[in-house]
Amino acid sequence: MKNSVDTSIQYLKGIGPKRAKAFAAVGIKTVEDLLYYFPRRYEDRTKFSPISKLQEGTFQTIKAQVLVKGKRSSFRRRGFSITEVIVGDETGKISCVWFNQPYLSEYFKVGQSVILYGRVQRYGAKLQMNSPEFELALEQEPLSTGRIVPVYSLPQRVGQRTMRALVKSALDEYLGQITDCLPYDIRARNNLLNLATSLISIHFPENESLRLKAFERLSFEEFFIFQLPLAMRKLNKKEKKGLIHKTEGKLIDDFLSNLTFELTASQQNVLKEIKKDMSGPLAMQRLLQGDVGCGKTVVAACACVIAAQGGYQAAFMAPTEILARQHYEKIKSQVSSLKSEVRIGLLTSSVDIKEKENISKDICEGKIDLVIGTHALLEEGVEFCNLGLVVIDEQHKFGVGQRALLPAKGANPDVLIMTATPIPRTLAITLYGDLDVSVINEMPKGRLPIKTLYFNEDEKRKAYAIARMELAKGNQAFIIYPVIDESVALDLAGAKRMFQELKSSEFKGFRLGLIHGRLDEKEQKTIMASFKDRKLDALISTTVLEVGIDIPNATCMIIEHAQRFGLSQLHQLRGRVGRGEKESTCILIADSKTEESKARIEAMVNFNDGFRIAEEDLKIRGPGEFFGSRQHGLTELKIANPLTQMHLLKRAREDALKLIASDQRLELRPNIQLKQKILQRFPEYEKLMLVG
Repeated sequence: MKNSVDTSIQYLKGIGPKRAKAFAAVGIKTVEDLLYYFPRRYEDRTKFSPISKLQEGTFQTIKAQVLVKGKRSSFRRRGFSITEVIVGDETGKISCVWFNQPYLSEYFKVGQSVILYGRVQRYGAKLQMNSPEFELALEQEPLSTGRIVPVYSLPQRVGQRTMRALVKSALDEYLGQITDCLPYDIRARNNLLNLATSLISIHFPENESLRLKAFERLSFEEFFIFQLPLAMRKLNKKEKKGLIHKTEGKLIDDFLSNLTFELTASQQNVLKEIKKDMSGPLAMQRLLQGDVGCGKTVVAACACVIAAQGGYQAAFMAPTEILARQHYEKIKSQVSSLKSEVRIGLLTSSVDIKEKENISKDICEGKIDLVIGTHALLEEGVEFCNLGLVVIDEQHKFGVGQRALLPAKGANPDVLIMTATPIPRTLAITLYGDLDVSVINEMPKGRLPIKTLYFNEDEKRKAYAIARMELAKGNQAFIIYPVIDESVALDLAGAKRMFQELKSSEFKGFRLGLIHGRLDEKEQKTIMASFKDRKLDALISTTVLEVGIDIPNATCMIIEHAQRFGLSQLHQLRGRVGRGEKESTCILIADSKTEESKARIEAMVNFNDGFRIAEEDLKIRGPGEFFGSRQHGLTELKIANPLTQMHLLKRAREDALKLIASDQRLELRPNIQLKQKILQRFPEYEKLMLVG
């Protein structure tokens, strides 16, 4: 439809089908996507500097007249041209050069007034500007100079000047077609700008005050739209009757008394919260947060035993086969000595068809009390006789829709969701508004903090020496690489080649194994079993080990090319050592060239606590990257930041709860636009929350 914000970006003047592909690669498919593609930063180019006052190494804006223009070829590279323009004002003159843009020689005319912005650099005895941005001073509304100028993350082969012109064109032509989805009373109560003013002022602010007001309005809108579905789920939860479990009894007492360790005070407190939920009339919807190795799994196992005690089935879903199998073996050993049998099954994608059919049949007939598995549990052929509890481990690895599928296989079962990617409790309560939040903030008795060391690439032999010392003591080690095969382009060593190299050099005489994601599940299982049984001294691996692997005898981890990993990922990997009572070490080998990678390494060396790591990660990456596309659609937070705008998030949450209390399905006329906006951004919510 012409002039609709749903119009494909290719129809915007200056784009076309070919360039549209580059825009689609950064998430811009429609005109509306472009309007909501916000600048990553701004440059204040409102102040003009006299040419005589320009300083080397600084970015400056000048207003001058074209004195001389010329074009020359590079004597070093054939076909490489240099366009040079000398401009001057009443205080002096300066040369401006552009490389390989010959058309510019036709753009500039001697005598023209121009505005230029760029870095001032020294060339020989004189100062010059290399490839400055420019606009004619006669242009009625300059976009790149003489104002607060937006700077965008760019699609491939699109320059900043072009991007600004396209955004301005979209605003001029389509802004009137955008409907403000925020009801007027909410805007008035929170003193927010209308949408049209906000979009103009976030892209091309007249002043800093307007930019900040636009930022607040658009941040509130994102938080509000994110909070509405959570408010719906919270209200639905109040209306849905759950199963009443028998939380006290001989089976759970025997299970706890047969454990080879005592639960920490924090684990006991969380178990009380879970028991209270499971014994109540409403279905449990609880998020269990806890750092790597804090003992979330045994608490989840207690909940599964409670379900079995009352004759209900429990389903425990993990993101990988290695982790699912580990949970299966650990929980099976914990329940094996119980007087009353708890029948456990394992269901993963690698189970052959015949065995899968048998396990599915046993689940359907109620012959399995607890089934542990991967995404295979979600398959249509897997039906439960009496599903009473669903446990989802490492919940951020599953999509919103996937997490809803497993509970749907029962009559409103209790749900316990676990994550080892902790965030501050107040933030968790606000972000996961539909869930009650429990936190295990205490490590098991005897667990020592992991010492983290950093070496640059030239010092890696020191790291190998530390690992060899650990192996000589009879301990085990992990050596992690970011890729399976080496990459010449990225200058990365790969796990496969380094496995061959290390076993004949630095670790000659030790038993090394290799594991990575391209091996089939059977091979991975065999290698992990060998490592667990101490038939291997060190394991060369990729991030297939990121979550859940429990080898108490592993006391050393080396992470090669650590700058290639995210902070949360580094912390997860580090959690694979230090799971016994021995002192453990994690060594980061990195060649950090960016400020972000340096910040990640510094955080790893300084902090062991997962909550502190998460805070640092949020600061470094921002909320969209931190939470990931699977986390309730939080990558849709293109501008808002829950860490720095908690006050705004809380206000948005309060308004969302009020609105849903008065219009649960957003069916009243003033709220129709909101409903459409939610379904546009989070289409999965139509099935989960907005129908029936």
